[in-house]
Amino acid sequence: MPRARPLASGSALTRGPASRVDLFSPPRHPQRPQRRTRCSELDAMGLPEERRKSGSGSRAREETGAEGRVRGWSPPPEVRRSAHVPSLQRYRELHRRSVEEPREFWGNIAKEFYWKTACPGPFLQYNFDVTKGKIFTEWMKGATTNICYNVLDRNVHEKKLGDKVAFYWEGNEPGETTKITYRELLVQVCQFSNVLRKQGIQKGDRVAIYMPMILELVVAMLACARLGALHSIVFAGFSAESLCERILDSSCCLLITTDAFYRGEKLVNLKELADESLEKCREKGFPVRCCIVVKHLGRAELGMNDSPSQSPPVKRPCPDVQGKLREKSKCIRPQICWNEGVDLWWHELMQQAGDECEPEWCDAEDPLFILYTSGSTGKPKGVVHTIGGYMLYVATTFKYVFDFHPEDVFWCTADIGWITGHSYVTYGPLANGATSVLFEGIPTYPDEGRLWSIVDKYKVTKFYTAPTAIRMLMKFGDDPVTKHSRASLQVLGTVGEPINPEAWLWYHRVVGSQRCPIVDTFWQTETGGHMLTPLPGATPMKPGSASFPFFGVAPAILNESGEELEGEAEGYLVFKQPWPGIMRTVYGNHTRFETTYFKKFPGYYVTGDGCRRDQDGYYWITGRIDDMLNVSGHLLSTAEVESALVEHEAVAEAAVVGHPHPVKGECLYCFVTLCDGHTFSPTLTEELKKQIREKIGPIATPDYIQNAPGLPKTRSGKIMRRVLRKIAQNDHDLGDTSTVADPSVINHLFSHRCLTTQ
Repeated sequence: MPRARPLASGSALTRGPASRVDLFSPPRHPQRPQRRTRCSELDAMGLPEERRKSGSGSRAREETGAEGRVRGWSPPPEVRRSAHVPSLQRYRELHRRSVEEPREFWGNIAKEFYWKTACPGPFLQYNFDVTKGKIFTEWMKGATTNICYNVLDRNVHEKKLGDKVAFYWEGNEPGETTKITYRELLVQVCQFSNVLRKQGIQKGDRVAIYMPMILELVVAMLACARLGALHSIVFAGFSAESLCERILDSSCCLLITTDAFYRGEKLVNLKELADESLEKCREKGFPVRCCIVVKHLGRAELGMNDSPSQSPPVKRPCPDVQGKLREKSKCIRPQICWNEGVDLWWHELMQQAGDECEPEWCDAEDPLFILYTSGSTGKPKGVVHTIGGYMLYVATTFKYVFDFHPEDVFWCTADIGWITGHSYVTYGPLANGATSVLFEGIPTYPDEGRLWSIVDKYKVTKFYTAPTAIRMLMKFGDDPVTKHSRASLQVLGTVGEPINPEAWLWYHRVVGSQRCPIVDTFWQTETGGHMLTPLPGATPMKPGSASFPFFGVAPAILNESGEELEGEAEGYLVFKQPWPGIMRTVYGNHTRFETTYFKKFPGYYVTGDGCRRDQDGYYWITGRIDDMLNVSGHLLSTAEVESALVEHEAVAEAAVVGHPHPVKGECLYCFVTLCDGHTFSPTLTEELKKQIREKIGPIATPDYIQNAPGLPKTRSGKIMRRVLRKIAQNDHDLGDTSTVADPSVINHLFSHRCLTTQ
């Protein structure tokens, strides 16, 4: 077995203990009565109630005095004792070295991986300034490796983890389960790599994957990586038109999909959508030559045994815990249309495939995958990530942000169709030899306690989910959570958007029983991995703050003129130098890449997000720059207004957009989703306006508040504010809405919008 070759010299990064001591055996906390965290409780916990305006009166800010500061929660001693980074001082030492000496810092981490050939030239080269030429970033260019080899072969043969469980798979129904070890996963990936090779797939080809959260999805993406082909995964909730658009944009020559799947009680005939998409591709002059189909709902018909080393793994039948309704839903089998000459069954191809496959050795700067942004800010972009830098960055962020240790069971609830799933369901955990949970279902099926039932079932230690899911579950009260033990949980995480303080406090108090640190992570599809984040054993937590930059990340806050602001400040969040996981281009459109991320402020990567740095140096994401509102010359953050709204006991979720105003120029139009048991009324409207005035100031008082039983969201859970702006202005020219999860929400909001004066 070949050994890893060093790529750079220098002192090694200090690592945590090789094996973890027993952190603690927390006592069962008694169930507490259901309650929501009220405004008075937020104040008592140290969140600022009284605020003052800045000298310009532009917006409300926290008090700078000690009493006005947001309370911090220190890392629990039990976590610090075994943490890879056990103190804030140690974090600062490592971060300083990672920014000042990036070649040495990342070069030492690279030694942990296998490289077929070493880097022959400079370890890092880049240009962030459009005025000085083409934008580019190159980490370890000329070194050769294979990411599939590093996450599978290396773990099986060098680290002797072949018998360790790679994934526990939990189906839509509670009784549908299976597991797969690292050795079994390697065999299946090699088999499917041989299948793809037989279909003519080679290095540089693009392969579209349109599948639910099943093990074959992981197998398919890793098989592409083994061959040096680029996978382009399209979330299985997207429409046929969205799939077609992505296939055409990257000229995918093969599609991998599934017959059908259940999402809760909803049957999704995925093959039908795939067929419709391929027909659209043919009509536009681009016929896809092959479609490989996994027989997912029809597995039982295959008569295969329970071993996941065969393909596909069989799901055990679930007990009938919901009577006839469950029985009825399970017996529905959609009619599958078959296109001879194009469609091929996955299981038939796998039966004929060999179980060994030599990996394609690729340059560190060769592309690994294309992933299209969700469309919350307009036309999707094909974000391109490359092999070497992405591998280093997701492996390192996973290890340190979640404080991973070998005995952990990790669960990221994100779909692999999004960057969170790419980085923290597949590549990051596997690069560390972790055991993860792969979940096909939804948090509320068959009941609102499903997530916590799974946590107890697999003894999950690290749990990573979205604020949207947290707020949704808050609506059902504490009981669905507290009736489960959750004693295994050690670290909680959030991803996808800034978490409002009330949701953070509920997550900490109810889910984590006030003993689990929360890593509130800020990052983007474009960044590949975490950018701003607490570390569980080092960072005192402030509810709603992403805290400090990860290793190698050099943030800055700029004003409109592009000047860096020091100390307490608010403005544009940018990054001053590259990190290994940064995207390299927009597929087929490098000019768009340069214009979107580097043109506004030459010399910086521009995130498109607003940010505030407080007196302690903590970073607070204030929302997309296009979500900043200018009311009477005062800049207001939609995120801050939304946070003030959801602190009211009646409000579960809120979204705020701007609306034209004849005097102010722009005013606030708010959409609020109420908790169960509350009714929208003029009295409630006045209470909400009063709360915003008290929390932020009179300048932020909304002109309009609309009851919104649902909000238009992408299927990843992001609120589509550009659609809400159209609704607020009664403009039915919505543009592309193919990524909206529930289009009926838009019609309802249009028909119940507030009567506006302009």
